[in-house]
Amino acid sequence: MKIVKFKTNINCGSCIKSVTPFLNELDNLDEWKVDTDNPDKILEVELDDDDESTVIKAVKEAGYEIERIEE
Repeated sequence: MKIVKFKTNINCGSCIKSVTPFLNELDNLDEWKVDTDNPDKILEVELDDDDESTVIKAVKEAGYEIERIEE
């Protein structure tokens, strides 16, 4: 299990609702949440492998910006 954080422009409940089907269909994603109170709209995901590209691709397909945050 690996926790990864991304900066996004997912900034409201409607945005979360529209990105949900894209993220929920990923096989390597166990859990995810977006902190819309954070100015960087942090998407935190729990992956069961190291393939972060699936998350980036899914969020971009949903029409949102996403950028990996190095911790």
